[in-house]
Amino acid sequence: MMAEIAENQELIAQSVRDFAARLIQPHVRAWDESQYFPVEIFHQLGALGVMGILVPESYGGAGLGYREYVTAIVELSKVDPSIGLSMAAHNSLCTNHILMFGNETQKQNYLPKLASGEWIGAWGLTEPNTGSDAGNMRTVAVKDGEYWVLNGAKNFITHGKSGNVAVVIARTGAPGDKRGATAFIIERNTPGFSAGKKEDKLGMRASETAELIFQDCRIHESQVLGEVGEGFIQSLKILDGGRISIAALSLGTAIGAYEAALAYSKERHQFGKAISQFQAIAFKLADMFTEIEAAKLLVYDAADRKDRGETVTLQSATAKYYASEVSVRVANEAVQIFGGYGFTKDYPVEKFYRDCKLCTIGEGTSEIQKLVISREILK
Repeated sequence: MMAEIAENQELIAQSVRDFAARLIQPHVRAWDESQYFPVEIFHQLGALGVMGILVPESYGGAGLGYREYVTAIVELSKVDPSIGLSMAAHNSLCTNHILMFGNETQKQNYLPKLASGEWIGAWGLTEPNTGSDAGNMRTVAVKDGEYWVLNGAKNFITHGKSGNVAVVIARTGAPGDKRGATAFIIERNTPGFSAGKKEDKLGMRASETAELIFQDCRIHESQVLGEVGEGFIQSLKILDGGRISIAALSLGTAIGAYEAALAYSKERHQFGKAISQFQAIAFKLADMFTEIEAAKLLVYDAADRKDRGETVTLQSATAKYYASEVSVRVANEAVQIFGGYGFTKDYPVEKFYRDCKLCTIGEGTSEIQKLVISREILK
């Protein structure tokens, strides 16, 4: 079994690596500067099999596990973390929420379109006034016969404008009640559902981030995911897997920055020798390599546990916290190794430097990860 997983992992790594070199690498700078979301790339990634990598073959997916999924995110993120982020959000949030909690009709309706990359998925939990405090969300759904009427807004939503379908969590009970929120599947053309402001971001600029706005948006009760009142509980389970995704994104970003700095250190000469031969630079590279290897072990351990069906709340938070902070440190040192050139857009490390910071914020800040970790170890 492990040999089969290792073979799948290597095949996916190579196919995604080749794809990224041909179809992503030549456009990284242009997409970043124009903040262009390349929808066509995600259709092609669907054809490659990575937009439904965790979805069973019976629903049109690849039917693979988290180890293979993590590998695909890492390979994309080494080239452009923005693309890794969007692929991860599509898979682990929207698609996985429907896979984990949808009924058979919902799975048949949505998973094949999402797994093929024909449709792009979004997931809405965060609101302008409730980031980490999701229990006090202000987006409210009120029952009206066979329908629910939604009013409110979500922000910082990946694919908020371009997503064809969104899983949205709205309050259906009292504020702060753990059973006071419900998840809904909402298609883009639903009356009363629109996109708001697209964010102009520091990094991850080719991954679209925008508002979702609901004004008397009527959702049929058949679009409820799972049971009424379970939305917040479902979200916590979704985030356990999602944090493994962001850990993988962080890992790929760190590797991309490290590999660029390593290659440059061998090419750049000062005082008659490559700067990699100076201990100050060699020791930086040694620290970067060591932290990446440690992060890799945490990420793949969490992925393996997830594949075995274990509860991964502690492991996913640990991997996400450590890998995201490593990503920031490695990208910072990569810019330092490049010196003045690292501060220019002619070289890739300034983009890794801008991109990596989101990894310490999205799907729970580093501070929230420490809260989760401490609660788990103090039980």
